[in-house]
Amino acid sequence: MRRILSLAEHPAWKDRAARWFHEKWGIPLEAYRESMEACLRRESAVPQWYLAVEAGRIIGGMGVIENDFHPQRDLTPNVCAVYTEKDCRGRGVAGALLGYVCEDMSARGVDTLYLLTDHETFYERYGWTFFCMVQGDGETEPSRMYIHRMRE
Repeated sequence: MRRILSLAEHPAWKDRAARWFHEKWGIPLEAYRESMEACLRRESAVPQWYLAVEAGRIIGGMGVIENDFHPQRDLTPNVCAVYTEKDCRGRGVAGALLGYVCEDMSARGVDTLYLLTDHETFYERYGWTFFCMVQGDGETEPSRMYIHRMRE
């Protein structure tokens, strides 16, 4: 049975989650640890980290950070590091995570989220809207920026 966990509510997952995200995205392990420690301090709504767990295994995850490596500092906060294990794709894992994240962030007083991606149609099925093209830091081509408003 799959469970969606907020790291803020399940801090024992921190080290395992930091390693998992590091393995998936190649961002330095220490950067994930620092962000997750900030999440656990609960000083503000952002950053937050979320996991989909099944049979004790992380099968998906994502975070919410101020900026996901792009120059549009006004487009904040950003859903980041969205990943579902290959053998678990097509089972609604990312959709369940996105729904949970939007509800949780709304409860924390955040009414708009942004997401930078190269996917062209995936996020629309979960209520996200294409917003603009944004040049990611160090990228040669612009990526799609999506927006999700929890309250309109």
